[in-house]
Amino acid sequence: MKNSNIGANPEETAVSVLAWLANEPDMLGRFLALSGTRPDQLRQSMSDPAFLAGMLDFLMAHEPTLIAFCEATGTAPEDVVSAAYHYTGPTLGSGEY
Repeated sequence: MKNSNIGANPEETAVSVLAWLANEPDMLGRFLALSGTRPDQLRQSMSDPAFLAGMLDFLMAHEPTLIAFCEATGTAPEDVVSAAYHYTGPTLGSGEY
């Protein structure tokens, strides 16, 4: 069952990703290591659009991780992509620059 509330708001999608990561210690550790974020910085970082974009990119960079998140939360992969697009805007690969 898809959660239609998450896709409607990019911030809710981002919060859902962080909540999911918090319940996946190995994945959270990997994200923190790659992003250079300390655990005590997470709450503050949630107000930084660049941090949110990086977190969503981290999720989308590995399809099995993206699918695991989507299955666990009932989120459509397209909702994650839409949220990422909200924070990053068009990229060269999108053809919309």
